[in-house]
Amino acid sequence: MVQQFLNVKDNPMPKAVFFTCIDSRMIPTRFTQTNVGIFRNAGNIIPHSQHFLDELNSNEPAALELGCVVNDIRHIIVCGHSDCKAINLLYKLQDEEFSSQENRRLSPLRSWLCTHACSSLEKFQQLEITDYNKPLIFQAETPMRKFVAYIDPDNKFAIEDKLSQINTLQQLQNIASYGFLKRRLETHQLHIHALWFDIYTGKYITSVEVLKDLL
Repeated sequence: MVQQFLNVKDNPMPKAVFFTCIDSRMIPTRFTQTNVGIFRNAGNIIPHSQHFLDELNSNEPAALELGCVVNDIRHIIVCGHSDCKAINLLYKLQDEEFSSQENRRLSPLRSWLCTHACSSLEKFQQLEITDYNKPLIFQAETPMRKFVAYIDPDNKFAIEDKLSQINTLQQLQNIASYGFLKRRLETHQLHIHALWFDIYTGKYITSVEVLKDLL
């Protein structure tokens, strides 16, 4: 590891901006075997641009701009994982009392999830209505480019893990909502990817593997 730091200290060349969870079990440079610029937060969430305000801003958009605009990195990867404690909590937030304004004031994590992960929960509820059998439609690089995703079609994962997979895919739309990335995404100078890691088996699912068709 020391040698790796010595190699990159003067000329870092990350291949991707990599968003993942703060869970210590997630070591992306090991299971992807790549050099990436890693950004961690609870639930690997990138807030939608509609939440961007000067006085109430998070640093995920700044990481996107620094990596993809300032440093011209061409790939963004969002990586979720199984048994995500933040997503397990998000699943419980379907209960109105649990997600009440009073409880949100007592918990920064609940507030973070209620503010920035509602779209993931809404997508999950769409899947839940179909008894987890129908595909979901997600936006890709632009509003005109969408894809159909089958979530855990073999029903191998827990319900919370299904939500985690949905949340990972939903971040692609959130990323694409930022105006400073629009031209790069439209001209294919920038590409966004989803990756979901099963911490118990060491296997991962790429966004390509959950796609059934492109619209």
